[in-house]
Amino acid sequence: MGISKMSILGSDYIGAFAVATDKFAVLARMISHGERDRIEKNLGIRTITFDLDNSDLIGIYMAANSRTIVLPNIIEEDEIAHFRKEAKEWLDVEVMIFKSNLNALGNNVLVNDKFALINPEYTAEEARELEDILGVESIRMSIGGFSTVGANNILTNKGIVLNNRATDEETEEIRKIFKGFQPSQSTANLGSLSIGLSTIANSTGLIAGDSTTGFELARISDGLGL
Repeated sequence: MGISKMSILGSDYIGAFAVATDKFAVLARMISHGERDRIEKNLGIRTITFDLDNSDLIGIYMAANSRTIVLPNIIEEDEIAHFRKEAKEWLDVEVMIFKSNLNALGNNVLVNDKFALINPEYTAEEARELEDILGVESIRMSIGGFSTVGANNILTNKGIVLNNRATDEETEEIRKIFKGFQPSQSTANLGSLSIGLSTIANSTGLIAGDSTTGFELARISDGLGL
């Protein structure tokens, strides 16, 4: 439980290899025992490992909140069956499949236990389906010129951090949606706007890529209420 920095598999874009909620985190199978232990201690949660379609980039392809893990339809049937069994047994969480051409769900969906900001290129029907799957209200919008809201912003049940290109109008809209949140803006990993891919966070803790500066870390932790 706390705030720290690390790299995963030699990369500072640690959010590409993990999906975290207040209840659990799913990590790339190739993550070391030491890295897994650090994530569990910093975020105060249980973890399981998984590779999706033979890829470690589960943070790019998978979205989740405390109730549901959402996988793209590129995953193999045997992988789905195995992961569903493991997730139900160890995490007591549902695993659902979402069919869309925008299958990098982690990049395109920014979700907590109440809301999902989603890529505006998703159709209205897809937005409703995501609402049903995740049990949240969905809002289609881009932030700072990025439709990949999951890759470029950070959201937990306690706070939200927007990329540095977010406009005043977008920040005010976010403030109205997430009543009680005080959004901050930041970069990560020494100036990267891909702050979602640069961090792993929940309501308890924050881990940022190793090259994230102290100023960036303070801005992000402040926005997340840590």
